[in-house]
Amino acid sequence: MSRTDVDILVSGGGVAGLTAAALFGSAGFSVICVDPAPPVTDRESAGADLRSTAFLQPARDVLERAGLWPRLAPHASDLQIMRIVDAGGEVAEPRVVREFDAGDISEQPFGWNLPNWLLRREMVAHLKELGTVDFRPGVATRSVFTRQSEARVSLSDGTRLRCRLVIAADGRLSPVREAAGIKVSTTRYGQKALAFAVTHPIPHENVSTEIHRSGGPFTLVPLPDHEGRPSSAIVWMEEGAEAQRLFGLPKEAFEEEMNARSCLLFGPLELASQRTIWPIISQLADEMIGERVALVAEAAHVVPPIGAQGLNMSLADMRVLLDLAQEDPARLGEWAMLERYARKRHLEIMARVAGIDVLNRASMLRAQPLRDARAMGLNAIYSLAPVRKTLMQLGLGVR
Repeated sequence: MSRTDVDILVSGGGVAGLTAAALFGSAGFSVICVDPAPPVTDRESAGADLRSTAFLQPARDVLERAGLWPRLAPHASDLQIMRIVDAGGEVAEPRVVREFDAGDISEQPFGWNLPNWLLRREMVAHLKELGTVDFRPGVATRSVFTRQSEARVSLSDGTRLRCRLVIAADGRLSPVREAAGIKVSTTRYGQKALAFAVTHPIPHENVSTEIHRSGGPFTLVPLPDHEGRPSSAIVWMEEGAEAQRLFGLPKEAFEEEMNARSCLLFGPLELASQRTIWPIISQLADEMIGERVALVAEAAHVVPPIGAQGLNMSLADMRVLLDLAQEDPARLGEWAMLERYARKRHLEIMARVAGIDVLNRASMLRAQPLRDARAMGLNAIYSLAPVRKTLMQLGLGVR
């Protein structure tokens, strides 16, 4: 094999790309990771990602292999109970409340929640300590030319490099995926999501709460205390026009609407961060691979933020890809290895994307009879212990 400048180029420096760089770098592969936008690592800075990520149980194993978990664990909030609330009656108040307890299936919590801006801060700091990783923020992947033996990549800082594998972790509009000629199928729901942090007087007690009425779920996920008060991250999904209206409200008016939607389960919520907004879609790449290219994370699949599935699916991509790479490092990026990766991941991803699509459409229901049917379905699932436990295991990605 011809000499390569680097084993792997990771295109994309979001949470998924930084994790991939740490994972493969910790395994001894030489890695360059690039992203055109330098990561925002401070909560109050413009452009900070105020969403949070719930790492489910299998994801923690990936973070440990990447050497990241010791940095992240002190900042993580346990997710011990997943509470689902149906508030879809004539009046906006809880009428069905069901709690799924991780203790029913495991000695560990369902997962651990961390704010995305903090993840970037800790991941970037970790990469600086890895001699195998060269992280280049502010640098974009300009072109990718592949042949059977290698990929040749041009970067925006003038670097031309040869590598054995390009990992596309560059998002739903992935330039690397486009360069590889891989098409995607996209579903648009007409929804947008608002993301922000709040404080509240009633402690969350490590309970993640998903409130369903119409337009999409209103989800509160535990965060560490903020300025001495209990705090949660919120993702509030609504039909696009309504979400845009909410986003533009003054703080006091927004808090009034937010508290009505929260059913005051944690007492009056107070906004404790900026608000961000983004569109909700489902998207699935037609293929997971191209010549010397592997798609991971949102370059391969995008789902609505329901059930903490998005990034956990992404980390499952990386776990499978690393396992295959370590089986025979000399064949890194060869077509036979990439085909095995696609076989192991694509069907499972298709099933999860389809399942989350169904859940999201159910959460959007406006007609009262359909909302009543949704509440009855939640009751039916909860009352059957074997079904409840199986769904919890499937949600974790545990078999």
